[in-house]
Amino acid sequence: MLAILIGIVILHVTSLILLIISTSVNAWRVVGDRTTDLWYNCWTSNEGYHCVGASDADWLQAVQALMVLAVIFCFLSFFFFCFQLFTLEKGGRFFFTAAFQVLASLFVMCGAIIYTVMSPEDGDYGYAYVLAWVAFPLTLLSGLIYIILRKRE
Repeated sequence: MLAILIGIVILHVTSLILLIISTSVNAWRVVGDRTTDLWYNCWTSNEGYHCVGASDADWLQAVQALMVLAVIFCFLSFFFFCFQLFTLEKGGRFFFTAAFQVLASLFVMCGAIIYTVMSPEDGDYGYAYVLAWVAFPLTLLSGLIYIILRKRE
């Protein structure tokens, strides 16, 4: 039972770390020496490294909000899991934790889909974009495990 608990915690923390990295790192789109993310557009020149704020497009603000909400809901889900681990009666299910985790996965999916559809066609997707897509199934899997999981002694 302890091994299952440790595995669930590792899965949850891994998805939380992936969400934090994908939300904050400047590598959602790479075009030559120019990188863009949810917050800044950066490039290298003879004078050094320069960054300007990302555009104020509505779709980009929606992606920003969804990714931040995903991080918040994933963190709250972990907090509720720890809380329910000590307060939930024997045989109870972690439905509240599961709901927050599944919502976090849906936020990541929606944000990544919006970014995929609305971002410019030039360049390649960066590793932060890929991490967001990797975090989606991990977060969803974690949420589904919480639905199935029962508290035991």
